[in-house]
Amino acid sequence: MLGSTHGTLTTDSRRARVIACGEQPAPAVHGRPADVDDYDVSGRPLYAGVPDLDRFFRPESVAVIGASDGEGRPNTGVTRQLLSWAERVGARLYPVHPSRDSVFGISCIPSVRDLPEQVDLAVLLVADPLPVIEELGEAKVKFAVVFASGFAETGDEGAVAQGRLAAAVEQAGVRLLGPNTNLNAFERFRDDLDGPAIALITQSGHQGRPVFALQELGVRLSHWAPTGNEADLETADFISYFAERPEVGAIACYIEGLKDGRSFLLAADRAARRRVPVVAVKVGRTETGARTAASHTGKLTGADEVVDAAMRQFGVIRVDGLDELQDTAALLARARPPLADGVVVYSISGGTGAHVADLASEAGLRLPELSEAKQAELHQWIPEYLSVANPVDNGGHPVGDWRGRKIIDAILDDPEVGVLICPVTGPFPPLSDRLVQDLVDAAERTDKLVCVVWGSPVGTEPAYRDVLLGSSRVATFRTVANCLTAVRAHLDHHRFVTGYRSPFDEAPRTPSPSFRKAQALMRPGQQLSEHAAKQLLRAYGIRVPREQLVTSAAAAVRAAGLVGYPVVMKASGAQIAHKTELGLVKIGLTSASQVRDAYRELTDIARYEDVSLDGVLVCQMVERGVEMVVGVTHDQLFGPTVTVGLGGVLVEVLRDAAVRVPPFGEEQARDMLTELRGRALLDGVRGRPPADLDALVEVVLRVERMALELGDDLAELDINPLMVLPRGQGAVALDALAVCR
Repeated sequence: MLGSTHGTLTTDSRRARVIACGEQPAPAVHGRPADVDDYDVSGRPLYAGVPDLDRFFRPESVAVIGASDGEGRPNTGVTRQLLSWAERVGARLYPVHPSRDSVFGISCIPSVRDLPEQVDLAVLLVADPLPVIEELGEAKVKFAVVFASGFAETGDEGAVAQGRLAAAVEQAGVRLLGPNTNLNAFERFRDDLDGPAIALITQSGHQGRPVFALQELGVRLSHWAPTGNEADLETADFISYFAERPEVGAIACYIEGLKDGRSFLLAADRAARRRVPVVAVKVGRTETGARTAASHTGKLTGADEVVDAAMRQFGVIRVDGLDELQDTAALLARARPPLADGVVVYSISGGTGAHVADLASEAGLRLPELSEAKQAELHQWIPEYLSVANPVDNGGHPVGDWRGRKIIDAILDDPEVGVLICPVTGPFPPLSDRLVQDLVDAAERTDKLVCVVWGSPVGTEPAYRDVLLGSSRVATFRTVANCLTAVRAHLDHHRFVTGYRSPFDEAPRTPSPSFRKAQALMRPGQQLSEHAAKQLLRAYGIRVPREQLVTSAAAAVRAAGLVGYPVVMKASGAQIAHKTELGLVKIGLTSASQVRDAYRELTDIARYEDVSLDGVLVCQMVERGVEMVVGVTHDQLFGPTVTVGLGGVLVEVLRDAAVRVPPFGEEQARDMLTELRGRALLDGVRGRPPADLDALVEVVLRVERMALELGDDLAELDINPLMVLPRGQGAVALDALAVCR
């Protein structure tokens, strides 16, 4: 996996970089002008600056440091390609070499300091770029590209070298692509294709080749950013930039490792605001790293689950393979917004239609049954014995004459239908050729999405190569699976961006009164006792049971009388993570004698286990409800994350949890609950009443506020169980663990 030692910029250095490098603040949002000085409660930027990359992709002048035309030298081929690219974009190119008079007939400049003008872009064809960076800064060069390898991708020593390079770049005020990048940014893009384009971002250049090849199928590409090790410019910078480009219809990404989670989310948010879809393959299943994992929630989600949730939270469409990246990005770039979410499967064969319809339903697509009136209309051209409810089986013969087009138009005219999927399992020219021509013609007259799956393994048939690929209105696929993945992404994306409101708009700017109370309770570097952790919850308005902390058997009996029988007794101490496993919890105590005995037993076990106590908690016993877990952990990329899931003693066995990265609002908190496999327990099963979902959501949001305000000071928080009572009765945190950093 590609690595980087260039971490997140501090608030002050980020502000300085924005000013120095000409980054543009986000435009006005909901009537309020955003500003680079707009930060959340923990001092992090709320809106992403956009680096002005126009002069990177279309510079007026280029310097090639280490240019060569020597036969057999690696730099010669690179120089030749850069010359060709500079000519295409209309840039002046200056070869720079201390011992050459000319390169490819162009006079050489001996050094960067001797350049006749301030150039926009410098391409470094040198093994050690570090000495050149300072010169570029002095010459006011805007951008640099470093191809050299041997940096963070090689291990610890290389990471140190990359750190020095990153520091030099920041000091010089130059924006750097690389190191360990390649020539993909300088490819020849077809300029004879119309329509919205795909902008491509890859950390591995070779992995972008399949998407780049879409041009040969008639899909337009506008840019390719090979980010390499991301010592400076990163994936997030290019997402932000491409989201602003009017020609970009979708952004396709191949990501091996994210440099900074916050920057990525800000960029994804920018794309979502502008309704520009981002499709990503994310590989590199990394370790969670920064977590201490003393809590249950610390063990529920790994780094990849957090990445997956964060992408979903901000509308990034994650796919698994490069073929899916191709097909999904191509569809999202070119398809118009859906007019309806109903999908109809239409085929020559009843078996094919039934199979694809089953797969579509399993993929989460809605296949509405066509109305009786629509079915009667279709039976004008399709024999009565064939099913036309959805899927629509035409029996074959109608597609060979005038009836085929009538059928397609009738389906597309149905207001419930937004997508027509037609699988052609193999070429049968008397029928398939006429069918695809009718589909192409029908697609030209409708704003609805028409998809064709061309199942032939050959792919050289004129019906495919000329008719289907020659249409900019029909989305053509080679596999049913990729078609369904892309259609689902298309519908989900437009559902997501319709009415999208950025969670960053709602992020708190100033600390709450709860924060000041909580600060006094924090103990840096320590794990809090249950009693202290519950005080932390109380500070944020999270309900806990009636309870008292006692240090004698007699005090325990008095406390039980005040709390009210039956009671629960628990040892409370900063060293105790999981009391049940040690036998340090006694439940259902109904008398003074039981309370006295329980106190002695708990303190005896603590002495035997060499566990230090701050006392014994005598707690109200809360029974009827659904046991949940809500907590905070730290992810090495995204910082504080909030988890909610099924709780209790089996929490790590069930592993049924959903995670989000703050900030997020009520809608996302409710979406977390819908992701749980055990969601039905909250709705009420086997005669149990529905749980108080509103109270559970409120706890999640209060915990999110804690995560935002306490930030890195709160390493972990675990509320387990959070007993969610029947509807209208609230939720009670029965146990809590908190670890301070």
